Amino acid sequence: MRVVIAEDLYLLREGLVHLLRAHGLEITAAVETGPDLLKALVEQRPDVAIVDVRLPPTFTDEGLQAALTARKQVPGLPVLVLSQHVEQLYARELLADGSGAVGYLLKDRVFNAEQFIDAVRRVAGGGTAMDPEVISKLLASNARNEPLGKLTPREREVLALMAEGRSNAAIAQRLFLSESAVGKHTANIFAKLDLSPSDDDNRRVLAVLAYLNAS
Repeated sequence: MRVVIAEDLYLLREGLVHLLRAHGLEITAAVETGPDLLKALVEQRPDVAIVDVRLPPTFTDEGLQAALTARKQVPGLPVLVLSQHVEQLYARELLADGSGAVGYLLKDRVFNAEQFIDAVRRVAGGGTAMDPEVISKLLASNARNEPLGKLTPREREVLALMAEGRSNAAIAQRLFLSESAVGKHTANIFAKLDLSPSDDDNRRVLAVLAYLNAS
């Protein structure tokens, strides 16, 4: 798997390079500015980009803007944001094209290598990997909005855990339900969000995007 990293802090950037290489991933570029990131993404078209939101030269939204621009030129380019803060506007913008292959993790809430590598691989595979705190911030004002208003509280819990990238078995364990019960909740979610029968992995991604993108 080919990876581009964008992080302005030297020690963190080098730490990511060594961590990913240790897990068998190929680092095609490790950059520290927004313009360098855009160039690397468009020219190299990696399997996944790991991007900090705030990069030189402005230290505002250079990293995410570069990633968004690259996704317009390379549709569906997988992007995993690794940030210190929940940037709600930027997270919504990243999710807005509805193509999946996106993640948003908070640096101080990545607790082990396995968690991080799993998120990288999930995003590269077209899925989502959202930190629970990011999900909570995005959904704070969406409780009464359609199509979310159709979901029961339990279905919303299941869908929130789906957004974290959890399988039905993991959701069942977290909510103290049977796996078959989670399967029924998942089927109800798909029906209420008008997601026609198709590949289940694809429907999970579409359901998560509908959930996170509601406004």
